[in-house]
Amino acid sequence: MERSALSLGTGALAIGALAYVGVADPHRPGSVFPPCPFRLLTGWNCPACGGLRMTHDLLHGDLPAAVVDNVFLLVGLPLLAIWALWRVKRGERVLSMRALTVIALAAIAWTVVRNLPGFPLVPTLISQ
Repeated sequence: MERSALSLGTGALAIGALAYVGVADPHRPGSVFPPCPFRLLTGWNCPACGGLRMTHDLLHGDLPAAVVDNVFLLVGLPLLAIWALWRVKRGERVLSMRALTVIALAAIAWTVVRNLPGFPLVPTLISQ
């Protein structure tokens, strides 16, 4: 019983959080969402910066805006979930040291690329 109550509570919390992100607009300056601590310390966008805006845009059906906000999370999270489910189905550990290394290297590479001068190129590609 405890496990199902925990699952139910987690699901309710996730739905409530998604509903809040859908209603409150993180694009507006001064919104109640907290700033990114990594960006406050370094001035750089972290791999997850734009994730709340991306989620808000997806909930409103605006895929081009979600791509601009954070294409790494938009593509990477579903792929990571599919990969994890595949590993579970095969009876393997989901997070091996090799998997964590690949995820960390991808996040570091995305952080560097998205902070290069002249980035993002995505809005230019979408508008063509």
